Amino acid sequence: MTAKLDIGGEVARIENAAAPGPFLIVCEHASNHFPAEFGTLGLSEAQRRAHIAWDPGALGLARGLARRLGAPLVSATVSRLVYDLNRAPDAAGAIAARSEIHEIPGNAGLGPEARLARVNAVYLPFHAALHAEIARRIATGPAPVIVTVHSFTPVWFGAPRAVEFGVIHDADPALAEAVLVEAGARTGLNAALNAPYSAADDVTHTLRLQATPYGLMNVMLEIRNDLLDTAAAEDRMAETLAPVLAAALDRVRPASRHDTEKAAARHA
Repeated sequence: MTAKLDIGGEVARIENAAAPGPFLIVCEHASNHFPAEFGTLGLSEAQRRAHIAWDPGALGLARGLARRLGAPLVSATVSRLVYDLNRAPDAAGAIAARSEIHEIPGNAGLGPEARLARVNAVYLPFHAALHAEIARRIATGPAPVIVTVHSFTPVWFGAPRAVEFGVIHDADPALAEAVLVEAGARTGLNAALNAPYSAADDVTHTLRLQATPYGLMNVMLEIRNDLLDTAAAEDRMAETLAPVLAAALDRVRPASRHDTEKAAARHA
């Protein structure tokens, strides 16, 4: 295999590009689509519909948040089993040969050329498109607030998960901590910081790549997918979480301005 693939179409879908709100919503695991070049990766139809292939409900929730918050949305059009866009090219999970209890035959034993071909076909164009949206907004101001949207399974390796809403941060915890406070005040969700995953589990790659270098406020949202099992449930969750995000941003921004003013005074 050469280091190039032509998988057809765009790997990044951009919606609401002209939306004026402060947030930019990202959904890296929006799709369970397998381009024809990859066949089924040796998986059954049930496996291709399962959480191993995508984040069920995440795209519907992301669209609901984008609509309510007046935000652009950048989402993936390819299954994360072809390439996991929230993983760096050197991460073992970027092209997983096994996901939980499931073997992924089409990803087993890939050599460097095959891995590079997927990086070129999926990872690089997706993150280039996302970076372009971020850069345009930085240039015209104000700088965007990055929110990535994911879902997770109620049971993992046989163990039930009580948490319903996980709020995860990369280097800067400010917005995530504010989201947790507002979720506690405004929802009945069992919410937790850095659960069921954290940056230590290498799940904040998009934030680390796209937000942290620019000093952009950011947060990763994880919703248990049994709370997103219908279109109506996705919409209800968006209705619940959009005010949480807006209030959290209001909570963080005055503090940020105050800190900036104090720093400017010290250097005057």
